[in-house]
Amino acid sequence: MGDRQRLRYRIQGTVQGVGFRPFVYHLARQNGLAGWVSNTSAGAELEVEGDHRALMEFDGRLESDKPAHCFYAGLERLELPVEGASDFSIRNSLDSGPRRALILPDLATCPECLREIFDTRNPRYRYPFTNCTHCGPRYSIIEAVPYDRYNTTMRGFPLCLRCFEEYHDPRDRRFHAQPVACPDCGPQLAWWSPQGTALCKSEDALQAALQALRDGRIVAMKGLGGFQLLADARRQDAVELLRARKHREAKPFAVMMPCLDAAERWCSISPAERDLLTSPAAPIVLLAHRAEALIAPAVAPHNPYLGVMLPYTPLHHLLMAGLGFPIVATSGNLGEEPILIDEIEAVQKLGPIADGFLVHDRPIARPVDDSVVRLIAGKPTVLRRARGYVPLPVRVNHDLPPSLAVGGQMKNTVAIASGREVFLSQYIGDLTNTASYERFTATIGDLQRLHQITPEHVICDLHPDYLSTRYAESSGLPRESVQHHLAHVLSVIAEHGIREPVLGISWDGTGFGPDHTIWGGEFLLVNGAACHRIAHLRPFPLPGGDHAVRDPQRVAQGLLYALRGPAQSDAPQPILRMLATGFNSPLTSSAGRLFDAVASLLQLATCNSFEGQAAMQLEFAIEDDPEARHYPFPLTGDQLDWGPLIEALLAERDSGVPSGILATRFHRTLVEAILAVARHAAIPRVALTGGCFQNKWLAEHTIERLREEGFSVYWQQQVPPNDGGLALGQIWSTSGPRS
Repeated sequence: MGDRQRLRYRIQGTVQGVGFRPFVYHLARQNGLAGWVSNTSAGAELEVEGDHRALMEFDGRLESDKPAHCFYAGLERLELPVEGASDFSIRNSLDSGPRRALILPDLATCPECLREIFDTRNPRYRYPFTNCTHCGPRYSIIEAVPYDRYNTTMRGFPLCLRCFEEYHDPRDRRFHAQPVACPDCGPQLAWWSPQGTALCKSEDALQAALQALRDGRIVAMKGLGGFQLLADARRQDAVELLRARKHREAKPFAVMMPCLDAAERWCSISPAERDLLTSPAAPIVLLAHRAEALIAPAVAPHNPYLGVMLPYTPLHHLLMAGLGFPIVATSGNLGEEPILIDEIEAVQKLGPIADGFLVHDRPIARPVDDSVVRLIAGKPTVLRRARGYVPLPVRVNHDLPPSLAVGGQMKNTVAIASGREVFLSQYIGDLTNTASYERFTATIGDLQRLHQITPEHVICDLHPDYLSTRYAESSGLPRESVQHHLAHVLSVIAEHGIREPVLGISWDGTGFGPDHTIWGGEFLLVNGAACHRIAHLRPFPLPGGDHAVRDPQRVAQGLLYALRGPAQSDAPQPILRMLATGFNSPLTSSAGRLFDAVASLLQLATCNSFEGQAAMQLEFAIEDDPEARHYPFPLTGDQLDWGPLIEALLAERDSGVPSGILATRFHRTLVEAILAVARHAAIPRVALTGGCFQNKWLAEHTIERLREEGFSVYWQQQVPPNDGGLALGQIWSTSGPRS
């Protein structure tokens, strides 16, 4: 055989559903190699045989020319005896062995499929479920691995002859595209009344939905990972009607723009933000909107930002091409429940909201909401991690035991880990909601089944009353508890592989402290298994506990009581009695509550109808301060004393300084206080985390000042800085000494 060789490759990573096997097939044939390629439960396996020089060419291009969405997490080569094979084939999937194949997220419509649905000569003209190996549903339809059609919700749609030929032709981009379909054999649209009566189908259904939206009505549409509620974003009456029916008083709605050009007309978009909008993940991106934008004020009340996305499925593209104007596209759910995925349940729950239902008959395996991303210091920061990002793992820098982390109570996500891969779930929501808790338990089972990982122990929050903690207690697994703000810091350390020691600055609204107070303005020194709280905000009481979280005025009354005592407080007598006796007035060191108090004192916010509303209004009030001043915020012992800050701010408020200037000076004061503690700690690596660092001004100015002083600064990007990132930090706590 001379210099003839045979090599076997075992590859782990995202190699299924991305056109990997046809890529290998063509590459082997181009180099005159024989052999075969197949999907496996762990990824893909292939054998190639031929001339040594041709094998080396194949080996190099296997890495350099791989498909766009393909990623190798591991690649093993083994030399085998030569067999004398003469051709190359694609074999059926091997469904044995441990399941370690990585599943791709759902991917936005590719340019080739987009051209087809608007080409009158193409068989898929105006077909809303067009896809190929480069795009379309993945995670929302898969039920098991390997990723083959019989393991997806598409198994109920037998292929017609045309699709069958495409699916089996290695030269076609639909070769083994598992969701492949066409108008003759694939899913179909239907238009239903609010009561669930089918009125029309296919193109007629699409046209009925278009007309309803043009008329200012509300449409519930079954999309890729669940239902969306749609309305004309230009019409104040339509948006107010949606708010009233959905009982969503002020929380911003996301907007879908017809195209990138329209988004650039109505918003200021940087090149990095443009890349995010047009990426295969196609998330909602928070953008500064232009004053002249024709968007109804009710879409994002008193908010200079819009959550903007572009059409990411053929159905969205057809809708937006037919409308030509922006629409509200918000989650099809009630309150903080998960988005609905079944049309019958959607009619029951959304019937009082929607004027019509645009549905289809492709089942959704699991709810996957739209992801939300914000650019911070030039880097994308995921605020809600779901469609387009899940289920890709976060890869860490050393092995973890098989573990389950159950996250927190709000913005819940869960995670499962084995080896160097942590699989963080899609956004679930607030676990106090029954539907969300049911989805939480289902997601835990789903993750274990898909990734075939049996956890050896479970990690939860320190708070004893979180439903996630109670789940961990009842799981029967050995349990570990991790303090909330330490989990936040560990999440940053895990994502970036930071060498410790690290100064973690963990600022948010609430987290249970080991001293049984409410933490939230923490400076934690993390070094291996050791964690020390080296500084925190001065505590103050919250009259009414959780009631104060929804009422910034109560937070301000607790703050002023702690500052000046009862003699100078204008709080109502019931509040004063609570504060005097300590009844239902827990102490907090929360930076989030400090934001609430200042927003109230500056009369910028009267309520928190959604989490972070008052803090957002304080951020949005910022304006240029020519004096670039900040207030005193001294570090006394281990406490940052906000007292001098509040006294100075109130004095300037009472002297007539505009609230926008005061908001700026408050933010600048926080930045300088962080810098002071960092100097005091003298740790070169600083991690910023917690919901407060979703505040773009605070995060970017903190990063800038710390860097000016020579610190290396890290913040979350792949996972949310809010409680949606807790599960990663909980998982990382199992890794032991990390320095």
